[in-house]
Parts: sequence; structure tokens; C-alpha cells
Amino acid sequence: MALPKYKVSRARGRKRRTHYKLDLPAIVACPKCKEMKLAHHVCKNCGTYDGTQVLVMQEDKKKA
Repeated sequence: MALPKYKVSRARGRKRRTHYKLDLPAIVACPKCKEMKLAHHVCKNCGTYDGTQVLVMQEDKKKA
């Protein structure tokens, strides 16, 4: 089993771990219904993506 040859100081180990962090998801407002959604994803509220209707939502079926 591999073992470290030399001791890694606290500062050196913590410097390496400074990049271990979580990023916030890119949340934007839907241009059609103004609900918050993930960027580059279909809106779960109205079913549109990039200005085009992609999914037929349940409310739309009731109206038809």
C-alpha cells in the first residue's frame, strides 16, 4: 500500500483544499412565465425552452 514519504504540513494541505467548494446552480427567470428555472433547461412551469413550446403541460391539456 502506498504511503506518503514525507509529512504534509497543515498549511500545504489546506492550501490544496481551498478549491474544494460547491458552486451555486445558475438560476434564471423564465422569459415566458417569469418563474425561476435552471439555466439551459426546460421550464418546469410552462414547458418552454429558448422561446419554443417543448412540453405539453397538464393545464394546456385541460384548456384544449
